[in-house]
Amino acid sequence: MERVTLTIQGMTCGHCVSTVTDALKGVDGVKVAKVTLEDQHAEVTYDPAHASVDQMKEAVKTAGYTVA
Repeated sequence: MERVTLTIQGMTCGHCVSTVTDALKGVDGVKVAKVTLEDQHAEVTYDPAHASVDQMKEAVKTAGYTVA
């Protein structure tokens, strides 16, 4: 397992946090996604054999947000 912290831009409320969390958890290989509104970060624990940071970024983008 590996861990990465992503900076998410565009989140303004709790619904945004839920949307980003769901998008990240939808990536095959993501085990834990902890998204916080206050610091605009997502801490993701994932299996690098099944998920990549690029896949996570694309999932966040598809959900309507930006990864800085």
